[in-house]
Amino acid sequence: MSDYERRIIAIHKNLGIPSDYASQSGLVLQPEDIDLVNIDDDIFCRPQKLSINAAGSWGVMKSQAEKDGVLLNVVSAFRSVDRQIEIIQKKRDQGHAMSAILKISAAPGYSEHHSGRALDITTPDCLPLTESFELTEAFNWLSENAQTYSFRLSYPRGNRFGVLYEPWHWVYYA
Repeated sequence: MSDYERRIIAIHKNLGIPSDYASQSGLVLQPEDIDLVNIDDDIFCRPQKLSINAAGSWGVMKSQAEKDGVLLNVVSAFRSVDRQIEIIQKKRDQGHAMSAILKISAAPGYSEHHSGRALDITTPDCLPLTESFELTEAFNWLSENAQTYSFRLSYPRGNRFGVLYEPWHWVYYA
């Protein structure tokens, strides 16, 4: 077992995440990428990063979408394990049950954002991180074109991981 795996087990125990989380969710442990490059600032003007290959593909995909009249904006990209802990802890502090939290946020170590390959995407005039994104031209464009750039929707409706539908969450898979 690696030091990273031991760290994730300790984090889960500390947060009260079930020890069988991986087998129950079907999600795969995502190592934190350390070889990241800057991409666009997000909609909150915070700098964002992706892995080198994902960043290159994102840039080409975003440019083509713009040529097609569609604006794609980043809500978030790379997220560290420590940041994922903060997100989970904040929801716990707000009184949410861990079972409910894990339907909308992957446990630390299991978020695709750790890999530097995942993007949460929005478009102007769409509230970020909401299902209303599926009603936008941006979502339609991604649904028809993202695979050309090696991106796919991670959590469609009824996905096998039991994660709530996230039309905004796309991952680079090449």
